[in-house]
Amino acid sequence: MSNLFARTEPASRSFGVAFFAGIMGGLISAFVKSGTEGIMPPRTPDRVPPPIQMIQDMGIDIHNMVYTYSDQVVNWGGSLIHILFSIVWAVIYCMAAEIFPKVKLWQGMAFGIGVTILFHGIMLPVMNLSPAPWNLPFDELFSELIGTLLWMWTIEIFRRDLRNRLTKKPDPEFQ
Repeated sequence: MSNLFARTEPASRSFGVAFFAGIMGGLISAFVKSGTEGIMPPRTPDRVPPPIQMIQDMGIDIHNMVYTYSDQVVNWGGSLIHILFSIVWAVIYCMAAEIFPKVKLWQGMAFGIGVTILFHGIMLPVMNLSPAPWNLPFDELFSELIGTLLWMWTIEIFRRDLRNRLTKKPDPEFQ
């Protein structure tokens, strides 16, 4: 436990590349998460997705935030919040990985579990955007967990690949 917060040498860090990897990994992983939700819907049809509810709670008419693609109405407002959330957390993760190697535990999936607990277990219920975890159906918990693990793993794959390709060096803890 004492080396949980072990730090890398400052000279071996590459924050610019980490920031870029976070943006790219966050963008692509948002599509991975959306794809997972298409296969395993994370909530029952009667519940409004949290990003949509958040927009409505701000007094914005969600019906004005749509476009039609392939004869289907798509809500770009909710998707935009999901994508921005993904990019922000991917950048945080990639920057943290430059300093704290243990953040990459289980190829980043431990971090993903932490994000799941923080948002689906605490933040969304506190903001009245979702019921408390113990009041959610198993299907929703399972879908969110699997989707978040794949989301985070995608970010780690992008982080590792882009960092190694662009710096031509291994991760900071191996230098």
